[in-house]
Amino acid sequence: MPVCCRFVRWAWAIAVAAVTLAGCGSGDSTVSKTPGPTATSAPPTTGPPRAAAPTPTTSAPADPCAVNLAAPEIAEAVSELPRDPRSNQPWSPEPIAGNYNECAQLSAVIVKANTNADNPNTRAVMFHLGKFIPTGVPDTYGFNGLDESATTGDTVALKYSGGIDGLASVVKFRWNGNGVELVGNTS
Repeated sequence: MPVCCRFVRWAWAIAVAAVTLAGCGSGDSTVSKTPGPTATSAPPTTGPPRAAAPTPTTSAPADPCAVNLAAPEIAEAVSELPRDPRSNQPWSPEPIAGNYNECAQLSAVIVKANTNADNPNTRAVMFHLGKFIPTGVPDTYGFNGLDESATTGDTVALKYSGGIDGLASVVKFRWNGNGVELVGNTS
């Protein structure tokens, strides 16, 4: 075959290819619908395969026996209390101290009067198995904390610190199976 004919065939093949490619524009369904590589694809690894990262799971339910000073039962109980006798104000539902939990025979929270006074009155609110004890509790005004070392599942050790002499005292209350009783006072 003469060189001229080979050149013509070669030119003809290039022209046909050019026309074919020119006909493939952005309207070609295959080209316009085929996604390109994404920026989030991971580069291939050269080492051994890695274990997949653990998928996040929903957290386990909160332990009902853990101390929970944000329990709705506290705010509900505080709303049932008579007003502070000194300021005639209701009590703040946010405890300043406590060990409330649903499993303790006796637990308590310390709340203060909802007032702007420098030294608002405080009181303990007691619970048996997470339920408010509205009556039959000895006077619990003036306490401002719990003595964690003397508090157990059935005994709450409330402390008072401050005053003129600055002495701290602890008063223990215990669940006796039927109600709350005063069991000890230490200084």
